[in-house]
Amino acid sequence: MDGTILTLGGGGFSTAPEGTDGRTLLDDFLLSLTGKERPSVCFVPTASGDSPEYADRFLRAFAGRAETSVLSLFGRDPWGYGDPAMVLEQDVVYVGGGSTANLLALWRLHRLDERLREAAANGTVLAGISAGMNCWYAGSSTDSFGPLRALPDGLGFLPGSACPHYFGEAERQAAYHRMVGTGELPDGHAADDGVALLWRDGTLVEAVSERPDGQAFRVSRVGEAVVETPLEVRYLGG
Repeated sequence: MDGTILTLGGGGFSTAPEGTDGRTLLDDFLLSLTGKERPSVCFVPTASGDSPEYADRFLRAFAGRAETSVLSLFGRDPWGYGDPAMVLEQDVVYVGGGSTANLLALWRLHRLDERLREAAANGTVLAGISAGMNCWYAGSSTDSFGPLRALPDGLGFLPGSACPHYFGEAERQAAYHRMVGTGELPDGHAADDGVALLWRDGTLVEAVSERPDGQAFRVSRVGEAVVETPLEVRYLGG
């Protein structure tokens, strides 16, 4: 898979404290990947059912520093139905959290997945948080069906599996170890809240964090054991 993808285990504008402008170190880093002073950024809130409140948070957080748009597959007001081809005109496509399973089903129905692959090959940076992290990998740990379970049916833009919110949600770490250990999911990567993994052309480049204590791991099955290997994480705050 050609292209640049930034996968957030949590953080970014989605979890910025109320009463702030929503600007975060991870989102600043994402914008810097474009090399442009005022890039075009399209938010895709499919996983949340195109929540207007979620989209409004995005618009407020990126106001004044990006040309913003929202791609709605539900035809929500005030945007109406968004033509998936609009992602081909963006510098960044930023995917929100919610239900990974619902996101994948709708994207495939509307053939948005095909447009995103084309956009990435042409230089658009793809990014996402939580479900927006999961979707790019071959498989993931998801709560789309209630209790955490394996979803081995991702887009496969990135190799292996993914687990967001690694320490941010109580069951995530243990459940992901179980899924990798039983073979429900292939070996993969886990990112805590506030941490993102940067990929280029299918290769992991680095892990970055907007928190000084951010952590990320490679999680692998070795024989009958599951091995958790810490990744070096660069703190974006200096």
